[in-house]
Amino acid sequence: MRIVDEEGAEALSMRTLAKRLGSGTATLYRHFDNRSEVVAQVTDRLFGMIEVGPPPAATDWREACRTMMESVFAVLRRHRNVAPLLIEETPSGPNAMAVRERCVAVLLDSGFPPKVAAQAYATLARYVLGFAMQLGDRGTADRSDEERARAAIRLAGPSQYPATMRVADFIPVPLEEEFSFGLALIIDGLSRFREET
Repeated sequence: MRIVDEEGAEALSMRTLAKRLGSGTATLYRHFDNRSEVVAQVTDRLFGMIEVGPPPAATDWREACRTMMESVFAVLRRHRNVAPLLIEETPSGPNAMAVRERCVAVLLDSGFPPKVAAQAYATLARYVLGFAMQLGDRGTADRSDEERARAAIRLAGPSQYPATMRVADFIPVPLEEEFSFGLALIIDGLSRFREET
């Protein structure tokens, strides 16, 4: 995890890990068959940092899903370089399974049919991962990037882009706000699928 945090996902290799541990790659191969197994351990460790405790009985499924996805995003923000590893293969370690189980159970217990619950979880998970991929090394855009974007929008001129000028004070949307807004839209949209069944 430290290698990925400090040097990026592409830096994680058997050779780099062995060097970091003061060992040889042959020693590592006694514990892991290949890099994929190391990646699986790193990603599962990340999922182990996500709180998945049981929801209070009074918690609405929408609130439970929102809280869980925000928790996943918060962990990915702290370990920004891990997101690319989650694309390499579907996480299936015990911690990843616990997160998936918790979210899918909330959906099933709330009346979603199994296929819709699976699709809903996949959509939520990929939404979070997509935003996490944008974090990269830098995270959200710094203030100077935002100011440059605002200045460019204002220079475009109201006659050519009147609609954009009307929303210029709110562009660019900070990543955290965009994430929360989109998550609310998805969860509200899922309500329709639950009601139709």
